[in-house]
Amino acid sequence: MDIKNCTVCPRECHADRTKTAGFCGGGDKPKLAKAMLHFGEEPCISGENGSGAVFFSGCSLKCCFCQNYPISNDNFGREVAIDRLSDIFLELQQQGANNINLVNPTHQLMFIIPALEKVKDKLTIPVVFNSGGYEKAETLKKLDGLIDIYLPDFKYMSSELSLKYSAAKNYSECAKGAITEMYRQTGKAVIDDNGIMQKGLIIRHLILPKCYRDSIEIMEWIAANLPVDDIFVSVMRQYTPCYDAVKFPEINRRLTTFEYEKVIDKCVELGIRGFSQEKSSSTLEMTPDFDLSGV
Repeated sequence: MDIKNCTVCPRECHADRTKTAGFCGGGDKPKLAKAMLHFGEEPCISGENGSGAVFFSGCSLKCCFCQNYPISNDNFGREVAIDRLSDIFLELQQQGANNINLVNPTHQLMFIIPALEKVKDKLTIPVVFNSGGYEKAETLKKLDGLIDIYLPDFKYMSSELSLKYSAAKNYSECAKGAITEMYRQTGKAVIDDNGIMQKGLIIRHLILPKCYRDSIEIMEWIAANLPVDDIFVSVMRQYTPCYDAVKFPEINRRLTTFEYEKVIDKCVELGIRGFSQEKSSSTLEMTPDFDLSGV
């Protein structure tokens, strides 16, 4: 991971991040927007104590509907030293967090890895890699032994959709390789007696309006390529039009019950287990106020 010739993500923009920002907006220091106890993740991640979420600024994807667009697309945040990032991990643990939740970390791994290595022996809680699924398997291999739980999105199967809505034609190809590597590292999910995940893989999928057939293809790929008894899938219906979604009339609406239930029915048919959401989840209420607190 050469910061002067950055190829950490599938964009491989080759930016010299000591001189200019990469495609992701990343520079030569960790950049964070918030660190907090977060209660909006899956039950086995948040639990009653909350997940120790560290929200990183910038993003290698450009999703037109991103709910976190102030930090992902507008790159709001504060640069910190690597030592400060290590301290934040320990502070969240001291606050009682169930885990350290690295939110959108891919493009900042050259800072996260040394920060984790510095305090890994002091952490008694799992570390979660919470990403958009647009990763290089080669990069993920450098995390083997540092990450306990992978929480990736699998956003699209169609390259036409991924190009249109996230400016990433090769998204599906990358997500498949990344998720396969994530499972290789974690294996079968482990849940403790309190219902909190200690190790494993949860694949998230946000169903988009008019795209449920693509969602079904994703579920079919998961069932064909991963042991469904070893992993969880979180099928989300929380899509709410925001940011630049207004530019695409077909997704400038909420999901219908029909669209959501078609995907859930396919999961049941395939024996996929995991998490679903109520219709009331389609709001922005769980999106944090990115105010630099905890940073």
